[in-house]
Amino acid sequence: MAKYLLLKHYRGNPAAVNDVPMDRWTPEEISAHMKYMNDFSARLEKTGEYIDGQALSPDGLWVRYDGEGRPPVTDGPFAETKDLIAGWMVIDVDSRERAIELAGELSAAPGAGGRPIHEWLEVRPFLTAHDMVAE
Repeated sequence: MAKYLLLKHYRGNPAAVNDVPMDRWTPEEISAHMKYMNDFSARLEKTGEYIDGQALSPDGLWVRYDGEGRPPVTDGPFAETKDLIAGWMVIDVDSRERAIELAGELSAAPGAGGRPIHEWLEVRPFLTAHDMVAE
């Protein structure tokens, strides 16, 4: 089994076919989308392929080490996360092909008008100890 991160993006990727921002969806469209996501996760839990997933809030902070007891905190810039990443899911699957298959299914979540979003998902394998060993 190999773990993969499926990243859902707000923007920064090719436009989805059904490219209507979620803040312009009706409550019914949001509910249908969330049901699809929950059903997808529940199905993967049954097969043992689901690890975790979360939608991300647009709120966030940058923090870094700046000496003992003094971590500076600032609100941005968030070019790589706050403005781009909508959420994520971690899966544990038998192959890269299975990760791609599941990302394709997740891309079909309904959006505006109940039509599939066809959104792009970033599929990233987790780095393992084996990956870090130079041969």
